[in-house]
Amino acid sequence: MRKVLVVANQTVGGASLLDAVRARAGEGDASFALVVPRNRPPHGGIIYDEAVRHAAEVRLSLAKQFMAQEGIQIEGEVGDEDPFTAAMDGIALYQPDEVIVSTLPRTSSGWLRRDLVERIQEASGLPVEHVVTDLDREGLPFHVTLVLANQTMGAQALLEKLKAKAAERETLFVVVVPQDGGHGHHTGEARSRLRETLRSFRDAGLIAAGTIGNPDPYQAAKNALDSFRVDDVVISTLDAGRSRWLRGNLIERVREHSGKPVDHVEAGEPAPAAP
Repeated sequence: MRKVLVVANQTVGGASLLDAVRARAGEGDASFALVVPRNRPPHGGIIYDEAVRHAAEVRLSLAKQFMAQEGIQIEGEVGDEDPFTAAMDGIALYQPDEVIVSTLPRTSSGWLRRDLVERIQEASGLPVEHVVTDLDREGLPFHVTLVLANQTMGAQALLEKLKAKAAERETLFVVVVPQDGGHGHHTGEARSRLRETLRSFRDAGLIAAGTIGNPDPYQAAKNALDSFRVDDVVISTLDAGRSRWLRGNLIERVREHSGKPVDHVEAGEPAPAAP
């Protein structure tokens, strides 16, 4: 069986790359591994290493779930921040027969300015196919929704809203749970809430992956918008009488900053605490 290694980050969901993977899968006797190098967004405020890694993990998880729906199983890992090192580490780990490198166009690709494709080919001796995806012109072949929630993350009203969106069109969900502040216990609660929520979303047939965000929900939303290409936003809160997010005009601030449609889901009660 041929092993194909795919190296991609921002373009991991691009139609050209997906078509290249589908073509090889259609030939039969092919297995796939995906390496997503950690990649800092080209704009935005201070981006911490942990946030960069989490963004790569979200892309990896969404790609694996999306292709699994088509019957294509992909293994993979988050790679080094240097894409050449990430690719060579992936080659050493997975022992592929060929490599696919997916990038933005040359005018906007830092990878191509560093001659990544040629360097991988020369260092590995493997055939390397270069796939170009112009996200600004082509977009993504599916809808991407950013979901922002904390205490109401597991609320039934939110799940029903997302199921309705997925029924309208193929949608991938990037879930962000702002931590409650500080570290330790509060962060652990947020991670438990995120883990249980993602399990319930996937059990409902949704393609979803997520991360813990900044304690400030507005900053958490801004960071996610800098890291991911999204089409719209869903924000879930408590009712107006109890929600600090609503008192801080979060919905309007995110709508103004993003320029995207922002839906508000109001949950009457906090979701049950995650075990």
